[in-house]
Amino acid sequence: MTMKAWWVVFAASIVVESVYCAMTESQMAAALKLIRNVCQPKNKATNEQIEGMHKGDWNQDQNGMCYMSCVLGYYKLQLPDNSFDWETGVKTIEAQAPPSIAQIALVSVKNCKDAVKTLSDKCRAALEIAKCIYDQNPEKYFLP
Repeated sequence: MTMKAWWVVFAASIVVESVYCAMTESQMAAALKLIRNVCQPKNKATNEQIEGMHKGDWNQDQNGMCYMSCVLGYYKLQLPDNSFDWETGVKTIEAQAPPSIAQIALVSVKNCKDAVKTLSDKCRAALEIAKCIYDQNPEKYFLP
């Protein structure tokens, strides 16, 4: 992550957390784009892989799985033991998610609290979390 991008994410998170208000749709889209722009080249995931996940293709190689680990890392949703920190997910959604996805996202995160089956591999564990969230409501899948 470039220093400029890091400062943008840091400043945005402080502003959002200090006022405890939900993001607008355009703010959320910008945040998701920023995370994708950092995680995609870092993990060499292709556009096709990422778009595939948005269409339900979870047959990913290491690059695609580690892209998702990077995404979850930005949200602080993966614990050191590779399990899903769904409680942080709930808090983040309650504080920041736009109203259009907040309720759907809350249900998805709560339903996926036990999604990880492969604790020994953080990238595979991240993909298991993302797949579970997608499977809850594919039309409203909200990860970048």
